[in-house]
Amino acid sequence: MNRNNINEHFNMIGSDYIEFDRALNTGFRILKSEKQKSFGLLIICGINLGLRIQDLLNLTFEDLRKEKIHIIEGKTKKRRTLIVNDNIKKALNSFDDLDRGYCFKSQKQTVFSKQQVNRLMKKYFKGKVSSHSLRKTFGRRVWENDRESERSLIYLSEIFNHSSIQMTRIYLGIRQEELNEVYLSL
Repeated sequence: MNRNNINEHFNMIGSDYIEFDRALNTGFRILKSEKQKSFGLLIICGINLGLRIQDLLNLTFEDLRKEKIHIIEGKTKKRRTLIVNDNIKKALNSFDDLDRGYCFKSQKQTVFSKQQVNRLMKKYFKGKVSSHSLRKTFGRRVWENDRESERSLIYLSEIFNHSSIQMTRIYLGIRQEELNEVYLSL
């Protein structure tokens, strides 16, 4: 894939990341609401697991109650092992131990569609956001927590199944920020 195709591909995704702490706090605030409780959990899981929306929507309470989640990604068909961290464990405390089945259900008790998630994302977060913003937020947090290192980009490239670190940079919007700094430094 040449540079123009890469940029075109990621521009089609068209969503921005959300500042991690803001997303986490919003998720916990929504968890307190009985009507959208499931969506709060979705935000928290999305920014802590870095999954594509379809893989995220397939998670069950049984999955999240384990220390590790083993999945086969829908898009890539690759096996991944995910760790359930403290943010997710804390969010699960808002649910009854008897809750079973899919985690992310609407008030009608049907699993959210990608379109429903996108509508709710726009409701709770302003700007160019979509379900994909959760995955990007995860990536930005990993990169920032590792002091914006190349090592973190290597890890993220593997986690996201990107063909190169350059693709991961573009995906996270890092390359454009660096290019902007060139102009601002003059």
